[in-house]
Formats: sequence, structure tokens, C-alpha cells
Amino acid sequence: MLSIQDKLHILSYAAKYDASCASSGAKRSSNGKGIGHSDGAGICHSYTPDGRCISLLKLLLTNYCTYDCVFCVNRVSSDIRRARLTPEEVVSLTLNFYKRNYIEGLFLSSGIIQSPDYTMEQLVRVARLLRTVHHFGGYIHIKAIPGASQLLLHEAGLYADRLSANIELPTQQDLVQLAPEKKSNVIEATMAEIHMRMQETEDGRKRLQSTPKFAPAGQSTQMVVGATPATDRDIIYRASTLYKSYQLRRVYYTGFSPFPEADARLPLKPSPMMREHRLYQADWLMRFYGFEANEIVADDDLNLDLDTDPKMSWARRNPHLFPVDVNAAPREMLLRVPGIGCGNVERILRIRRYHQLSAADLKKLHVRWRDAAQFIVATDHMPLEVASLRAEVSTAMQMSLFQQAAVSALTGVL
Repeated sequence: MLSIQDKLHILSYAAKYDASCASSGAKRSSNGKGIGHSDGAGICHSYTPDGRCISLLKLLLTNYCTYDCVFCVNRVSSDIRRARLTPEEVVSLTLNFYKRNYIEGLFLSSGIIQSPDYTMEQLVRVARLLRTVHHFGGYIHIKAIPGASQLLLHEAGLYADRLSANIELPTQQDLVQLAPEKKSNVIEATMAEIHMRMQETEDGRKRLQSTPKFAPAGQSTQMVVGATPATDRDIIYRASTLYKSYQLRRVYYTGFSPFPEADARLPLKPSPMMREHRLYQADWLMRFYGFEANEIVADDDLNLDLDTDPKMSWARRNPHLFPVDVNAAPREMLLRVPGIGCGNVERILRIRRYHQLSAADLKKLHVRWRDAAQFIVATDHMPLEVASLRAEVSTAMQMSLFQQAAVSALTGVL
């Protein structure tokens, strides 16, 4: 029989493949009856060997699973050590870790056991015990099991700060190939239910402030990258659709990592970490910089350039829009300048109300000058190409004026 320590080792290791576990900025005050609170800041205490941040007690309720998703190490046909925690054991671990100041919250997922409803009921029981019995005020993120009943999803949202239903793969064709038990329409129906409950709660709180919050930190999802031939264009378009349809807080991208005795349909090499990084950069362009999905990947290429960040690639494909005058350009255009982030755009807009910005001013703001210099105009700066072109135009105009004067003088003589 496995000890709690053995179960914790197995189930925390099994949970590392789910990247969508970051804290989210949700605030939950201590009620004075129990322990813990969430102050809205990111919780980052330790990192996994592959560099991922672990901000919470991150584990599976069980790594037993009735599904046979080819890309998942916990699939039913996988020959791995199995373990299962009871809801009471998860509660005890969470409270003990919190009291020792190791964590400030819980991320809980699970393999599918018996049925989606049964699995979801076990996850909800953990959150219910923490909130109502132990009055735990820390952050709780629960995995929403696709196909679970609306009642269970509603109860989960009342106790958890964030819910997430993983889309897993970019297309239904990918799911058919590697995860035949999962259906994209079922996963999206779960997302739609969560989104609807969140909207209802938000509308209710406008009328009555005491209306209970529902998943105040929103919902997120995750896609595995590199397990199928899906292109970056497929992934970015899919993410864009999910953001617009369900107002997700985040889409997480996890590069596929081969594991021992994997299915022959899976790649033998891991997805490049840089590809995952570029997808996150593209994701930020959609979420914070006003880019549409069709602007990010070039028409003649289905994948992002691994050597150049997406914003720089877009700027180079659109030279007719540059250079941008930082002292006159609208916010929307400043956001598209490589090397200038959202925070600095807001600072530039505030500063230029009082005086014109020079190159020195921009450098003081820690604008990434090496990237931005070729795309902007400031009071004392102009890209070399523009300066050269203007010099040529000026010379041509002077020559034209000289020729006109010479013709006029000659005409006067005649």
C-alpha cells in the first residue's frame, strides 16, 4: 500500500504536463474564521527542472484514467505507477503545505475515473471542504472535466478561483487521431457553460453586490504543441476563436515531450522550446497589442519564424506603415512598434502631453532601442533609410529650383 509521500511524488510528477496552473490576480480576502488569502499577486516559489514555474500545490487527484489519449503519459494503456488520493488527503496536504509557507494555493486536476461526473464530483468535494469546513482563503484552481453536469460545474465555480477545460489539440482531426474519446464540441460546451455562468454572476452582482462570485479569475485552457502536424497558423487561429467565443483569460501552450514506449504516431523529437515561446509572444500580441490572428503569421508561411519575434516579423512585412512618430502616432500604432511594450506606450502617451520625446527619453524608459530605432521618429532621431531618402529628395528639390532659376534667367536674357 502506498504512503501519502509516495502518492504525492507520483501525482505531483504526473501533473507537471499541465502548464495552465499560474495564479491569475484574483483577490480573496481572509474571512477571519480560517486560514489563507489571495492578494492578487503572482505566486511563484519554485520551478520544475524544465523551467516551468510552480506557483501552487500542483497535483492530480489520480493518474488512473479511462481515456487512451496517445499523447498523455497517464493514458489507460500506459505502463506507469498509479496512485489515487482521497479528497480528504488532498485537503490535508494543502493545509499542511500552506501552514509551512510552502504554497499559497492549490491546482487540482485528475484523470477520468468512472465518468466525467464522478471525477468532477471528487474535485468539487476537495474545494468544498477547503472553503466551507476549513475556511481556506487561498487560491484554488480546479480542472473542469468536459462533459460534467452543469450543476457540478456551477458548484465548482462557486468554490474555485479559476476553472480550466483543456482543448488539448488544435483541431478535431487531431483529437480523432490521438484522443478519440475526446470531442472538441463537448470541451467547448463546457467552456460555454462556464462563460455563461460567469456572465450571469457578473450581471447579478451589478444588481446585488452580495451575489456569490463565480470563478472570479476566469477560465483558461491548454493546447499541446508539436504532437500533430498542426501548424502555428492552426494553433493561433484556434486560440483567437476561443478568446473571442469564451473570453478566456489565458491559452497555455505546451511543447510535446516524447516519453518512453510512446505510440508510433507521435514524433520522436520534442517540439522546440522556441516554438512554444514564439506562440506565447503571438498570444500576447492578440491579447494586449490589438493584433488579429491573420496578421501574425505571414501569408506565404504557415509557421512562426523561430529566429525573429512575431512583432518584428510583422513590422518587416509592413514597411509602408513605418517609421512612426512617437510624438504624434495614435496608441494603436505605437503598440505595433517592435521594442515598445504596453507599459511604455502608456508612458509615452502621458509624457508627450507635456513635452516632445527624444531618443534619450525613450532610452530612459528602457525601450528596446536596438529594435525600435529603425521604426520610429523622435525629436532628434530618424532612421537612416528615411534620413537618406529625405536628403535625396531635398537635393533633388534644390537641383530643380536651381534649374528653374537658370531657365528663368536665360529666358530673361533672350
